[in-house]
Amino acid sequence: MEKSTIINLVREAVQAKYKRMLEAARDTAAGVTDPENKAENKYDTRGLEASYLAAGQGEQVEALAEAVMMLQPTSFPRFGSDEGIAAGALVEGEIGGERLYYLMAPKAGGITCQYEGCEVTVLTPDAPLRQKLLGLRAGDRVEQPPLKVVRVL
Repeated sequence: MEKSTIINLVREAVQAKYKRMLEAARDTAAGVTDPENKAENKYDTRGLEASYLAAGQGEQVEALAEAVMMLQPTSFPRFGSDEGIAAGALVEGEIGGERLYYLMAPKAGGITCQYEGCEVTVLTPDAPLRQKLLGLRAGDRVEQPPLKVVRVL
């Protein structure tokens, strides 16, 4: 297994989400000035709501752009077979016989993609599962979810 291949797959998934969000943000921003969103009375907040939505989407687009830049294979160190899980690790795990991968990345939490029929999930520092995994080594287990660490790459 090539860790850089998985990082590139995750990066492609983030780029695809970025493109979708950018398009949605542009559409929403255009809607802010649409005459249809003009207030009909002092209680009509359609325009205000559209501007808040556009601002929130703009922030998400910026966060995704930053994540794309940070997801470079060279930014993720290689781990030895006896090293514990830390930032930058790719963790191969098993739950009930099913293989899963977790990439310990600084951004793009929750993004998933497929690698050789297995799901890869990005875990950021605030993810509860990441906090449970930190420091564990191959062969260690997490109770909830019932996850066995197979390899740390």
